[in-house]
Order: sequence, then C-alpha cells, then structure tokens
Amino acid sequence: MPLSTQIRRIAVVGAGPAGLAAVKYLLAENRFDTIDVFERRSHSGGVWNHSPAALKEAVPTQVPQLSSTQTLEEPVWLPKGASRNDQEPTFISPIYDTLDTNLPKELMTFGEKQFPSDEQDFPRHFIVKDYVRDYGKDIERHIQFETQVLDIQKDSDAGWVVTTQSLRNETTTTASYDAVVAASGHFDVPFLPDISGIVSWNNAYPGVIIHSKFYDSPKPFSDKKVVVIGSSASGLDIGNQINEVCKGKVLASQRTDLYLSPSTATDKAYYPEIVEFLPPATHERSVRFADGRIESGIDAIVFCTGFLYSFPFLSSLNPPVVTHGRRVENTYQHIFYIPEPTLVFPVLPQRIIPFPLSENQAAVISRVWSGRLELPSTTEMESWESSTVAQKGDSTAFHLMPYPLDANYMNMLHDWASTAEPRAGLTNDGNGKQCNRWSEKERWMREMVPEMRKAFFTKGEERRSIKTLEQLGYDFKRWRNELNHFP
Repeated sequence: MPLSTQIRRIAVVGAGPAGLAAVKYLLAENRFDTIDVFERRSHSGGVWNHSPAALKEAVPTQVPQLSSTQTLEEPVWLPKGASRNDQEPTFISPIYDTLDTNLPKELMTFGEKQFPSDEQDFPRHFIVKDYVRDYGKDIERHIQFETQVLDIQKDSDAGWVVTTQSLRNETTTTASYDAVVAASGHFDVPFLPDISGIVSWNNAYPGVIIHSKFYDSPKPFSDKKVVVIGSSASGLDIGNQINEVCKGKVLASQRTDLYLSPSTATDKAYYPEIVEFLPPATHERSVRFADGRIESGIDAIVFCTGFLYSFPFLSSLNPPVVTHGRRVENTYQHIFYIPEPTLVFPVLPQRIIPFPLSENQAAVISRVWSGRLELPSTTEMESWESSTVAQKGDSTAFHLMPYPLDANYMNMLHDWASTAEPRAGLTNDGNGKQCNRWSEKERWMREMVPEMRKAFFTKGEERRSIKTLEQLGYDFKRWRNELNHFP
C-alpha cells in the first residue's frame, strides 16, 4: 500500500533547524491533516539555544562515556523573572559563549532565507539562533513548546503511539500518529573514550577532564597547562581560544589529520593521541602520548571527541536504530527507517552544511509521504545499508561526508526530489516546494571553507567588519575568470 494512503497525522520531535525545515516541506504538500511539533525548550532553534556557563559547570563530565543509552535529560528551570511562570526549562547545549560559526553565511543559509547582510560573514552563535527562530516564525502554530517526548512505540493498529509531557504542568498525553520525524539532533550524549588509566586519574583529579559540551569560554583556563583532544572544528576552535590565555602553548592531541587545518605550523604544541593516563601514585597529573612523550602537571584536559547518536524515546524500537551509538542503524540514505519508512531521521550526516541539507532531505521525505515519490523495496534499502557499511565501516565514518561527498549527496537529494510526480494545486507548476542544488559556485565555496575560515579568524577583531566572502578576498567570479584565462 502506498505510504500516502496511510499518512494523515505526523509528529515531529524537535523544533531545531531540521525539524522546522521538515514542517515547511510537509505543509507545502497540502496533503496532511495534522503536523504536531514537540519542542522541550521554550523557543525554537534547537542546539543554537546557548545555555549559561554556570549550568554547564554544575554537571560533572562522565569519564569515560561510551554508552549511548541515556535517560531523558531533566530540565533546569532558570529564571526570566520573579515567579515560576517567569522561568523556562533549560537544557545544556554544546554551543559556547565565544563561538563564531566555522561556515560562511553564503553557504550555511537556508535556501529560502538569507542571513542579515550586516552581520559578519562567519556569524556569531546568537545571530544563528535568531536566524533559525525567524526561519520558523511562520510555523509556530504547529509547535508545542516546553513539551518533552517521553516515548514512541510502533503499534500495528494505532501506528506510532507518542507519549509526551508538558514540562510546565507535568501532565502526560498520549496520541497516535501515522508518521514521525525524529529531529532531536545528535549533540546530547558526549563521546569520551576509555583510555588506559583514565578512571583512576579522573578520580584523583576530579574536574580536570571535561568534554567540549561543557566548555563555554577560555576564561577558566587562564594560566593553566591545557591539553585539547580532537581535530574537528570544535577541537580547533576551542584549542585556539584557550591558547590565548593558557600557560605556554596548548598541547593539541590529535589522532587524525586536522579537518580544518591549524592556523600555523607553530601556533600550538602538536602531539599524537594520549595512550595512557599515568598512575597518580607515581606521577603528578601526567599522561603519555603515542610517541612516548610524557607531559606532567596538567591542569585541564578538554575532550573535543564528538557525540554519540541517541534517541532515548525510541528505546523499544525493534530492530533498534542505535546500539553502540557511533551511527544510526537500519536506515536508508541516512534518512528512512528501513523496517518502517514512516519514521525518519533528518541530518544524521556529519562534515556537512546542515541547513540546506535539512531542506533537501525534507523535500524527499515530504514527497515520499505524500505519495509523489516511491522508495525502493525493503531488500534494496537493506542492500544500500550493507554496501555502505562494507565501504565505510560500522562506526562514525558511516555518516561522515567530507567534501565532495556532501556536495554529491546534496545534489542527489535534489535530483531525487525533482523526479516526484507533479500534482495539481502545488506551487512550481505542481512540482511543489523546491530545495537546493549546488552549482559550481556552492561547490567552490564548500571546497574552500578550510582556507576561508583560516583567513577569517586570522583577522582577529577586524573580522567583525567582514560581511562577505568578497571582503575576505574570495570572489567566485574573479576565480572563474582567472580559471578560464589560465594558459
């Protein structure tokens, strides 16, 4: 039976960028009776809602953290005014106070909405939060704020049974839906590896080890000897910030090559991975690196080692989507739950540009659920997953899409969505709401991101006045002309 004959009521978990994009494309199909969005915070924006440093400091880092199994996070009620009614539920976000994005606004924008022209080109986090909230303003009537999804179960008769709780009055509600968008994100459960000696070391020196989720600014690291672990965007940025205030150079511990490359060859002291936390009984806050070097007297270690995928409200799902947490399992094209494609998981991939990607995935999801696109057979979808595991492995690499993989995936989704059957009454001559296809310009920007980012941040405070890539010295038309005239 076509999915479209079954789907009338849709639940969306989360009003972050991916959830908002999903709702916009679902509404554009003019096919569904109900679209309910459940958002645990008081505002849309998801992970871009910064949480105060004091809240992060109050939560101890679990050392190690290997399990994606997690109970639902309890909110902390922080005051906006004098009474309980002036408080709002707050959840810890990995967004830190000193964060500027690692992407230029020309590339990270939603297709239908541009960033403000007067903001710096690599926007500050609160600008992104306001931008995302503004993107979702026109669909807020569908959002139930301060509502946490407790449990979702598949029932052969009732479809997806969704249990939610109002965080303000603690009332619980259960309702049935035909389809679910699990847009809760994957930045809740930190991954912190189990390295020889780390448990006893952490017990001896509590609070020295933290995960980047709980980092908010470099201030607490002033005049301290600091190790920053990880070569991703957060590891690079946090390491650079701490390097400005710490004792000596930051010790940058990296297992793999830098994704965005260091600022200079000598900006920090570069080390391989830590292989042992040396016994506190015989060493003073010491670690051994893979090349044999030992560093002692360490005051702080920041693990920028990413996050585990976790969907605690889907714990009863069989077959599961999460076991070890390093990838989401039983999915097709990083989106559809293969055993029951009325469950989807937007923006699972990493090393991607999330906002336009969320729109492209939403275009495919909405067209499949409205009956204008068909999915392959279950066997074919399972074969896709198996071949991807064989190629990329059953771990983090499964969802990694460094350029040009992300650009190819973006355009594959666009082209897939464009094959949908037209239907009378939809925009664009019955073809529906359009998504994003990356031309040569977007692909050029994407490839140049590491270099652009380095150029932007080497400007120091002067970067605040740089509003466009052209101001930064990256002009696509000029580059194209020079390429055409190259002998």
